[in-house]
Amino acid sequence: MQTVTISPKYQVVIPKEVRNSLKLKPGQKIQVLQYQNRIEMIPEKNISEMKGFLRGINTDFTREGDRL
Repeated sequence: MQTVTISPKYQVVIPKEVRNSLKLKPGQKIQVLQYQNRIEMIPEKNISEMKGFLRGINTDFTREGDRL
């Protein structure tokens, strides 16, 4: 785990190892959520990057009557 410091303007720098690992780019949007007593940052992904992420999901189930 790495520690960052909040600047006087409430800015933080994401460590280089994390930026590289998550392939973050300058200008990319990140959702910021408060969960209990912590802050979570979730990078938004382009819809084209999500192609195939549901591959292998089980679709064998009974649908409700109004969903046919």
